[in-house]
Amino acid sequence: MRILGIDPGLTRCGVGVVDVYADRSARLVDVQVVRTSPTAELHHRLLAVGDGIEELVDRHRPSVVAIERVFAQDNLSTVMGVAQITGVALVGAARRGLDVALHTPSEVKAAVTGYGQADKKQVATMVARILGLDELPTPADASDALALAICAGWRAGMSRAGIAGTPEPAARGAAPGAAAGAGPTAAQAAWLAAERAQRGRR
Repeated sequence: MRILGIDPGLTRCGVGVVDVYADRSARLVDVQVVRTSPTAELHHRLLAVGDGIEELVDRHRPSVVAIERVFAQDNLSTVMGVAQITGVALVGAARRGLDVALHTPSEVKAAVTGYGQADKKQVATMVARILGLDELPTPADASDALALAICAGWRAGMSRAGIAGTPEPAARGAAPGAAAGAGPTAAQAAWLAAERAQRGRR
């Protein structure tokens, strides 16, 4: 399955494309950061980011678009920019009839590191390990977009296989605690806990 992950932002929007396989291994396809100038008019910035996202969608033809879910922040201008780019990305996916997965940061962190409060470096380290990269993906927008894509791919795999089944071992030691055996891996269990906690706050 090919997933395009989007870490939405008005100044920097990370876009990562990953192929995720049935054995939970993953391969980097592409990663970009779409940038706009803070001094440009808002409508031009939205158009530029939207065009950048849609160009990558059309080039790589993903099955799913994964986007970070907007959550409350003290910085209103930041959350507004994230929400606006999220809307642009959702429209682009809808025009192409693509499935969309929305994940909170804690869900993504739990999926790739096994810990919902992991910091940026921990996430980048695990993304590099999962994808077999020699260097950590930078900037953080790129790393977060790849983590979103991996999270969505693993979640889709869990949904197809059923959590009670026997998970496949992750490639290159990707998921902490991943091993053959009954029940979810440590990362899967942490992801499920993060999702339950998020639902409880709604």
